[in-house]
Amino acid sequence: MTPGPRPAAGADDASDRNGGSAPGGGDVPGGIGAILLAGGRASRVDGAAKPLFEVGGRTLLSAAVTAATDAGARPLTVVAPILDPALPITWVREDPPFGGPAAAIVAALASWPEDADPEWTLVLACDLPSAGAAVRRLLADIVLLPTDTDGICLGDASSRPQWLTGAYRTRALRAAASALPGRGHGASVRALVDDLAVAVVTADDALTRDVDTWQDLEEARTRARAAPTAPEES
Repeated sequence: MTPGPRPAAGADDASDRNGGSAPGGGDVPGGIGAILLAGGRASRVDGAAKPLFEVGGRTLLSAAVTAATDAGARPLTVVAPILDPALPITWVREDPPFGGPAAAIVAALASWPEDADPEWTLVLACDLPSAGAAVRRLLADIVLLPTDTDGICLGDASSRPQWLTGAYRTRALRAAASALPGRGHGASVRALVDDLAVAVVTADDALTRDVDTWQDLEEARTRARAAPTAPEES
């Protein structure tokens, strides 16, 4: 557990009791939706479309969509220009574009009918090579959180919260989003979640390491090539 916006109790204990196994998305009480963020400027990679970078034979966007789909997320919304029309997802865009991650979350929530909100909303940046493992870790802990906890996110090895690798109670997230001026344009995710009780679970760097630079991309591809592959079934 690390300091954060109104830190909640019990997340590290939950992870220890669970032993690292993850439930399916259908086991999340009240259901879970997903907001995937894929529309940033990517200035550190010369404006390239980071979500379309391939690591381990698939794009980072595909990895995030698969992680959310495997979690049973409905609705599943990607905030970005349409990058891959073949994916079974809904695309939305913050207005004006490039308003930042908080504005992207506000835009996605605005596209969902409130009367059909899931209890939880997965928030995931599409620059995470280990998106599947990160989401499984969140699901393993989410069912064991205290009822007064508004959300959970992973923390890196230095216990720094990774707000964009997290899951939040949709009602609390909507309330926080409605309190941001200018539909969240220019606001940080920290500002969005500042009044929420968020449990921060320290995770291995492999789960939180993202791709921000060309060097990050090359290192991620090197790790993917070195990873053991499952034997083919005969």
